[in-house]
Formats: sequence, structure tokens, C-alpha cells
Amino acid sequence: MDLYQHFRQEEYPFIDQVLSWRDEVTTRYQRKVIDFLHPREQKIFEMIIGNDEELQLAFFGGWESAERRRAILAPFYEEIMESSFEVELLQATFPQKFVSIEHRDVLGAFLSAGIKRKKMGDIVIHNDTIQILVASDITTYLITNVTSIKKAGVTFERVPMIERLPSQDAWQSRTATCASLRLDVIIKEMYQMSRQQALNLIKKGLVKVNFQTIDQPSFMLEEEDLISIRGKGRSRITELQGRTKKDKIRITFEKLL
Repeated sequence: MDLYQHFRQEEYPFIDQVLSWRDEVTTRYQRKVIDFLHPREQKIFEMIIGNDEELQLAFFGGWESAERRRAILAPFYEEIMESSFEVELLQATFPQKFVSIEHRDVLGAFLSAGIKRKKMGDIVIHNDTIQILVASDITTYLITNVTSIKKAGVTFERVPMIERLPSQDAWQSRTATCASLRLDVIIKEMYQMSRQQALNLIKKGLVKVNFQTIDQPSFMLEEEDLISIRGKGRSRITELQGRTKKDKIRITFEKLL
């Protein structure tokens, strides 16, 4: 059976990477620590490794509901602990009275400093405090090179994992019926807008699915896909519930409040 037929064409390079990691671990009998993966990549990884009795796959993202998580692929007999993931929790504070800092501001500052997204996990902001989980090999560089965010001076420092702040993400669950799983149709239902408005957003490059910009309205969505629209927030399909008597597809989805 062709493994690739179960996935989208744009996911083939990541599938090749997973197969390479599997071969490496199987051949060398050594664990492989993998950079942060987004939810779709985690799902693909799990689907490919499946029930391989010779291997074990584990994820860790700091927070229980973490979106981005590091992975470890290892021989089945190895013991995997939290420290095995080679991550550190960094924290900084900012003058909340004078500046408002959001997730995108923090991410933008890190990317501008030359830090790759795959080296960073979730970002949590609570009042005047920022926390982020990062790969330990970039910690010193990050602390040295990220000293301001949105013109506010910041100093990141290592803090114990036990001091992590509660995640502020709140998702609201809803249901809808759709004529199809086309991207434009789903956006219309999820965001309560016209089909034309959905088409315009897609054609302007403002829509991402699983962190990749999609400019094709006919792009077909699947369960657990994450949709983000610039200026309108994020949503994700949590369950496909089958078809109604009128042959429409019933879905359950969540929107980030």
C-alpha cells in the first residue's frame, strides 16, 4: 500500500523526514530528539510510526494543552523523561502600563533575531509576564539577542518548569452543517460570513491551514485541521460527524476566544 496516498501532496516532504528519522533510530538504536512540531505534524508522525513495537514516540510541550510540542523517537526499551526533551522555560516581564504585548509581537521579535520557529514552543502571556518553551540549544542566544519587544526592554531568564503560568487559551466548541469540506465553504460557516468574503480572504493570502498559507478555495479540509485568518482568529475542526438526511456534512469545531 502506498503510504503517501493517505496524505496531502504538500505534506510529502515531512513524511520523507519522518521516514528518515525512523530509519535512523532503527539502524543506530539511538533516540532522536526532534524540534517543535505543530499539531498536524504530530498527527502525521503518529500515523506513520503507528503501532511499531520496536519504537516509541513521545511528545512534550510544557503545558498540558500545548499546541507545539517536541518529539522523541526512540527504541522501545529506552526510558524517556521530561529532561530528555532538552527544553527550557524562559520568562520575561514588561511594563504593562506603557505597552501592550501580544503573542505575535513576541514571535516577531524572536524571528527577527534569527531564531527559527521550529526551535520555539508555545508562548504564554499573562498580565505583564511572558513565558516561552524553547529548545535548550538556543537559550543562551535568545537571552543575549532578544532584549526588546515592541520597543519595551525585556530580559529573558531561565525559570523552573514548575513555575509555568496557566495557558490563557480558551476554545469554544460549536457545530455546523456544510455542503462540503472545501476551505471557502468551511470558513463561511465557521466565521459566519458570505462565500464571497471567504473567497476574498483566501485569494489575498490571509488564510493559513496548519500554519501554511492556502490560496486555493477548493482546498479540502480534514479532521483536526487548524485554520487561522489574519485579523479574525483561529479555529479547528475537532470532529466530522457524518452526513445529515439532506446529505450535508455535520462538523464540530472550536474557535479561539
